[in-house]
Amino acid sequence: FPTSTYIKLWADTQRELDTMLQREREEFLQPQEDGDKVMKMLATAYVQYLEIFRNLEAAHDHLLHQQKRAAVRQALDGVIGRILEIKKEMVALEKSECHHMDGILMDLKRVPEDIEIPIPKYFIKENLRILREREEYLHEILLNAGLLEQEAVRAMTLEEGIKVIQVAERARQGRARAAFMKRIYLEEKRQSRKEEPEMGRNPDDAATCIQKVWRGYSQRKKTEKLREEEMIFLGMNSTEMINGTGSLPLDLEAMSTLQKANVLQDEAQEREDLSFRQELRKTEGPHIKKTLQDQITQCFLECRHITGRFPDYPPEKSGGSRAIFIEKHPEQVAEELAAKKEAEQGDEENRKDKEKAKMKKPEKAGKQVVDLSWKMGPSNFLSILEEGSSQYQVFWENRDNRSDFLQDHDPELIKGGEREEVEEEIRVQQVDEVMQEKLLKIKKAVDGETGPQGKAKKGEKVRAAMMSLACRTIDSLYQELAEEGLLIKVQNVNLSDYIGYYDCLRNILRETGAQPTPSIPEVRQLVALYGILPLGSQTIHENAPLVKSLLLAGPAGVGKKMLVHAICTETGANLFNLTPSNLAGKYPGREGLMMMLHMILKVGKELQPSVVWIRDTEKMYCKGAPKGEEEMNFKSLAELLPQFLKALKPKDRVLLVGTTSRPFDASLGPFCKAYQKIILIPKPDYLTRFGKYFKSSLWLHYILQGGGALTKLVNLNCLAQVSDGFTQGHIVDVVHTVLTELRLLQMARKPLRTAEFVTSLARHNPVYKEEEEMFQ
Repeated sequence: FPTSTYIKLWADTQRELDTMLQREREEFLQPQEDGDKVMKMLATAYVQYLEIFRNLEAAHDHLLHQQKRAAVRQALDGVIGRILEIKKEMVALEKSECHHMDGILMDLKRVPEDIEIPIPKYFIKENLRILREREEYLHEILLNAGLLEQEAVRAMTLEEGIKVIQVAERARQGRARAAFMKRIYLEEKRQSRKEEPEMGRNPDDAATCIQKVWRGYSQRKKTEKLREEEMIFLGMNSTEMINGTGSLPLDLEAMSTLQKANVLQDEAQEREDLSFRQELRKTEGPHIKKTLQDQITQCFLECRHITGRFPDYPPEKSGGSRAIFIEKHPEQVAEELAAKKEAEQGDEENRKDKEKAKMKKPEKAGKQVVDLSWKMGPSNFLSILEEGSSQYQVFWENRDNRSDFLQDHDPELIKGGEREEVEEEIRVQQVDEVMQEKLLKIKKAVDGETGPQGKAKKGEKVRAAMMSLACRTIDSLYQELAEEGLLIKVQNVNLSDYIGYYDCLRNILRETGAQPTPSIPEVRQLVALYGILPLGSQTIHENAPLVKSLLLAGPAGVGKKMLVHAICTETGANLFNLTPSNLAGKYPGREGLMMMLHMILKVGKELQPSVVWIRDTEKMYCKGAPKGEEEMNFKSLAELLPQFLKALKPKDRVLLVGTTSRPFDASLGPFCKAYQKIILIPKPDYLTRFGKYFKSSLWLHYILQGGGALTKLVNLNCLAQVSDGFTQGHIVDVVHTVLTELRLLQMARKPLRTAEFVTSLARHNPVYKEEEEMFQ
């Protein structure tokens, strides 16, 4: 589609977003007592925000204009964060991670696929070059360490080499003969033309040719006009595009579309190149420096007029002269100074009062009235959305796009964003040092002071790190973790590859009050909400409800490992493998584990996003006393995990993911405390295994992926029925066992049969009902 399509999509979506914000101001801030009404209101907003999210992501992915992409990105991050906040409220209200939304979808005329969580493409595109370099570096480290098997290069035999040379030589001779014959043909043609007598064209023939060309041109113009009128009548085109009052002309639209591939691939490089800092330093730098010096001087004079002495220059730790540029009147400065003195005098009195209060017994409190009404909690993203909406109305809503031929960038907007950075740079590098010396000279000349007055504040205590690794570089730590097998290569799988479809029967069970296990689409949603979306964006991770740890629990073979790799693939995250079996013999003792966790924390924070994966995590919380040294290390790691999680701050995009196939073997108290969110992964249902009315099912997908061909002799319905109770891993193993290289060669004369898969499936043990009940 042309760029104007996505500009219009952005405009329509922004209007829908403004409507949602207005609705939130009216409804969400009012206390509600009816829980069902609140849940319906939250679910409706959740579905509508998801639609806005999907439209903004499409617009952001296809727009070329850098400032427009930045504006859409701000709104997109705000919408994603608001979705996470609403999800938190829904979970707190229903005490469940899965919700019944069939009624809401019917009211909004939506299908279940509309509540799938889309994954923004900018998570990977904006850091594509860095991720590729990091992947190549990791591959080189693993190859040098012998942890990867390099593909063997097969030597060519003498007969094969002779055959390749013969083929190339015969092709060369054929091309040379074809060129020679072409030259002979053209020479004969030129000779025949010279022999023919030249005769002028008949005037009637010339007139007929001119008429034919003109009538064809005239008819094409009429047909094009009728087509445009028909498209306008059907609502598939706008008069603005034809008249040229709204968007770009068609030829310029085509030119912008052709430039799209190169722009998106080199987007990061272009952003670095399109900088006007040097120009701003030359043209506006002297004026900015003079203005800052005048403002600081004026502030010093006003403070001396109020307090009777010149103030001390703000230290660098408190921001230097930045603290002076707070817009305050001299009276406010005097009030703050007086308030500080009163606070210092009142500190000792407050300490004495607290000590006396501790000695006294607390009086029995009377009955308190508990407010049971629901009210929406404070949001960190509404202000971001409102700011983005106001910027859109100011800069983009009524903008004329006809003069912007390339749809690339706006120099004035770039200068506006970089002007603050240049001002900060001039303030730190040029103004602060000069003004500090000037203030000391004025103090010495006027007040007779030789330095700053008052006692210097004591430096803050710095917390000791777990281990002293400051002298080592991130590259050396990264290499050591990779060589030890703790930093592993991510398998390239997407969340959409985790196949599964909605089952309406689960919602019928929820209506009866039962809590069935989540369906596979619900698992995809929860993994996207708690794992992928926060890790993909720094703004979202810092402001959204913080999730530091995630547990994926389910029978063996349901795809827990695949989901971990999908989180890393969708966000470009590093993957650290702390599986107990992988730690055997590495970093022994409690001190070794502390050093290992500190290394992972340091590398993970520096090269974020990062995922720390603990497979078979129930072994660290096994019941009973540890029997050997290996179990002692597992117990020590379990004791250190709370400290590891405590060290993670909202700015650190590091996620701890645990997977377990036997959670009931662990001590549930500390096990559940270590993980904030627990997602139960079910075995595939009949609809997922068969999928007659969908694009792909498990059996169909893996058979075709393995190179098999389906005929009437393969009954997918029968396979889906027989494989009830088996997991995705069982089905993949069965397909790989049947579709060997020899079997694929025989497929042309011996088609696949259902019995081949059933025979192989019978060798596996299904997930029995007793084990499934233990998970619930």
